[in-house]
Amino acid sequence: MMKLEMTNLEQTTALAVELGHRAFKGMVVTLDGDLGAGKTTFTQGFAKGLGVTRNVNSPTFTIMKVYTGRLPLYHMDVYRLEGGDDIGLEEYLNGDGVAVVEWSELIADVLPPERLAITIERTGDDSRRFLLEPIGEQYIKICEGLYP
Repeated sequence: MMKLEMTNLEQTTALAVELGHRAFKGMVVTLDGDLGAGKTTFTQGFAKGLGVTRNVNSPTFTIMKVYTGRLPLYHMDVYRLEGGDDIGLEEYLNGDGVAVVEWSELIADVLPPERLAITIERTGDDSRRFLLEPIGEQYIKICEGLYP
């Protein structure tokens, strides 16, 4: 597990953009943390790294939004779900794009065994602690050399 301390919004965005640059087909990123931790802000930077030009916002009420970039981005907010089986999320979690899942602990039963699990902790107004757990060889590789 990697622990990264980001002291401002620019550092958080830079981390997310870099991971977006490193994204690959079929990648799954799970984002967990309290309300206001920065899950959607992180996803905005990640989308920028994927080359998404549209404005990215939280899909809280729609569950998922799809964006076009170098790879399709499936941005999910599963806060309102009790499980992922009933709405067909597996299609996107195992798809041709990149899935970013906010509140992933709520659909743990359908998450793929390999993924990049990120927990965001708010440590100040603009500072955050990122706990990155790359699960699987591809995910370990993309996390190498992110930050000292």
